[in-house]
Amino acid sequence: MSGGLQDLLGVADAPVAVSFVTEIPEGVSRVEATALSGCSYWKQAAQGNVFATVPEDHFSCPIGAFTHGVELPEAEAEGQQQMIGMMVELQYVRMEEVPDIPHRTESFEAVVYSPLDKAPCEVDAVIVQGTPRQMMILAEAATAAGVDGGPTMGRPTCAAIPEVMQETRFVTNLGCIGNRVYTGLADEDLYMVLPGSQVDAIQEKLAAIVSANAALEEFHGGRVSGGG
Repeated sequence: MSGGLQDLLGVADAPVAVSFVTEIPEGVSRVEATALSGCSYWKQAAQGNVFATVPEDHFSCPIGAFTHGVELPEAEAEGQQQMIGMMVELQYVRMEEVPDIPHRTESFEAVVYSPLDKAPCEVDAVIVQGTPRQMMILAEAATAAGVDGGPTMGRPTCAAIPEVMQETRFVTNLGCIGNRVYTGLADEDLYMVLPGSQVDAIQEKLAAIVSANAALEEFHGGRVSGGG
């Protein structure tokens, strides 16, 4: 599945499957080192790694912990409030916005990250990274498959995961500054996050949409070169 999406879209990185689980599947190991941000795990999975994280692996990312429903110990919870306070002070976010940021309310036990074609369990969300042109084509395929599109989101990027899980719709995400710093996301790239339950249907439409765009590009190009 990952190979199909990746090849048809021409994206450089493998689409990443995200699966929230109550128990880590057999054969899947916990991540070797805790990352500074939850979205850092996306990059590791896009590079071909299959692994799981537990709550402790998200303590260093106060905002990601909030969106993923990770319950923080007292010290880390205090740090979370300090970070939110800094963002408010910088006028990056308003305090009244915080409760409305999409976030999981279920208990967090573990989450499995993997390339989509190596997913060892049912997939909740799929993260695809690419250029606006590539994400345009993916959005068109999703629409053709009858999957509704949600709002174009910015900060925090990780909130796109609970958004698609709760609303069963795809979300375009511009990539917040924290995500771009921790993952090295290129300035010209952004994300689309798909509900895992709809990925099959989206891929079924993707080849036709890619072909249609190629034909339409030739048509419109001919009009331009022909002067009208």
